[in-house]
Amino acid sequence: MFTLPLRRLLGGRRPQRLVLLGLFLLTGWFVVHTHRQRQQQQPLYVPMAEYAELLAARAARPSPWPTTPTMQWQASAADHLEIALLQQHKHPRTSTSPSQLWADRQMAVRRAAKHAWSAYAANALASDEYNAVSRTGTNHTARGIGYFIADVLDSLVIMGLEEEYRVARDTLVGYLTFDQRGSVSLFETTIRVLGGLLAAYHWSGESDQELLRLAVELGERLAVSFNTTTGIPPETAILRSDGMPVAYLSSTAEVGTLQLEFRYLAKLTGRHEEFRRPVDRISQLLHAAEKPDYLAPIYMNAQTARFVPTADIRVGSRGDSYYEYLLKQYLQTQQTEPAFLERYAAAMEGVKKHLVARSMRLNMTFVGELVDMPGTRGQQGQGQGRQMQQGQGQGQQGPKFKPKMDHLVCFLAGNLALGATMGRPLSAIDPRALSASAREDLVLARQLAETCTQMYFDAPTGLAPELVHIWHPSLQPPPETSDLLSASGDLLAYRADRHSLLRPETVESLFILWRITGEPRWREHGWRIFEAFERWTRLDEGYAGLVDVTEMPPVRRIDRMETFWIAETLKYLYLLFDGEEAGEGKVPLTRYVFNTEAHPLPVFKW
Repeated sequence: MFTLPLRRLLGGRRPQRLVLLGLFLLTGWFVVHTHRQRQQQQPLYVPMAEYAELLAARAARPSPWPTTPTMQWQASAADHLEIALLQQHKHPRTSTSPSQLWADRQMAVRRAAKHAWSAYAANALASDEYNAVSRTGTNHTARGIGYFIADVLDSLVIMGLEEEYRVARDTLVGYLTFDQRGSVSLFETTIRVLGGLLAAYHWSGESDQELLRLAVELGERLAVSFNTTTGIPPETAILRSDGMPVAYLSSTAEVGTLQLEFRYLAKLTGRHEEFRRPVDRISQLLHAAEKPDYLAPIYMNAQTARFVPTADIRVGSRGDSYYEYLLKQYLQTQQTEPAFLERYAAAMEGVKKHLVARSMRLNMTFVGELVDMPGTRGQQGQGQGRQMQQGQGQGQQGPKFKPKMDHLVCFLAGNLALGATMGRPLSAIDPRALSASAREDLVLARQLAETCTQMYFDAPTGLAPELVHIWHPSLQPPPETSDLLSASGDLLAYRADRHSLLRPETVESLFILWRITGEPRWREHGWRIFEAFERWTRLDEGYAGLVDVTEMPPVRRIDRMETFWIAETLKYLYLLFDGEEAGEGKVPLTRYVFNTEAHPLPVFKW
């Protein structure tokens, strides 16, 4: 309504009122339009001088392997310009698809989760694993450890599957006990069962004491594994044991991916000596152990707390979540422990210098591996013959770069984006507050995400294989066109690597990139991937992986519906289609940190 002075101004004869009203509206439009133009005319902030200094410092840092060429990946000026445009809203931020369409697509994911759970509940309720082809369940111990149910419980909550959650929760609480004989994977049980119980407890409003009781009981039994001479645990945990465990070789990713869960358990219970101190000690040992350019070999000698110098270096299997948790430990305690961020930043510098490369024909960005480390001759059995075949003689001074990328590596795209903005939408950050390193991380994140989605789109089924090799000068032997996923592409899938396990890492990164950049392409990519899953992996009684993603039609299936199908893949897809703008939706990235099994745990301060 107009104010009284304005009413008086518009008083009098009707034509005069209309003219004055028109002038008033025109003036308002001019003021708003001029303000917007001035905003748009503000120069883009592209700190290329700062980035040049960053590149110079990286190049000047001595390489641990002088005879091994370093990779030459770097972000171009055009790449930096795209980030600047995203920050100033000069990139389309809203999909042309109506919001109702995304809501419908989110419900399609919810129906898929309901279908998967219903098949498990009908055929294998309380079992640790579900085999969707044979419609049977299997256990990791004689009685089972709640492996499946604990892993999917918070997904059922987040997706609003209330009746399914009630059945799952009551089955878990009424049936499960950890007081039983048997050994389990320390890593998998921590991230899936302990992480799942803790997340479900939180999403109950931190009111379901039975879930907390189970988490504490499991934590107590798993924590016995930390009582080794060095503090580095073995890869397996004995559920009913009061002796000292013995560890020899431990996977770097597995011992470096226990911290979020046990630190949160310590926060909830106040039992820091039992739950927090051991995993903090592991973190310190991982940090103190010698690493070439901050890159951790994939095995640690648990007897000496030193990395095995002859072990491969990679961001894929046995390496991946070590790097993930460097950042996420910093985020978990609301960015109050900067040592974790420093370790993460140093590691990412090593990744960029030694592991990031581009393919030969299409210039696709990927993350490779370092293999045949110096000193491996005669120490890895058949490795000696392999090195001779590859021309590594007695004078070998450095490792070989291998252009191979696991699907597991695809988590890195989301992790880089998360570390660049600490979970905040890019448009909400002052351009000058974003460092050149953070901008580079965003560039790399977006390029890796495109490569990871291409792993899907190049395959005839639209589903990615377990890993790919990339057409690159270092690829030996040279590629055969029959191994290319697409005749015009750069991604090769050898016969042994063509299976799909319904993995989550690519859609995980799409979800994080959508939340941070607001670019609609990440959602469109996610929907296309989901449609391929629905078309080729859905069965009458659940979902099953494929033996060969290049086989059309794909008639051979893997008799396993992995727990991470509901716990991670479908959860990330559900959240990807949630909200209308970047930063919106359930589970805000500034208030939660996802463990490596996609269990959202709240951030906190000690």
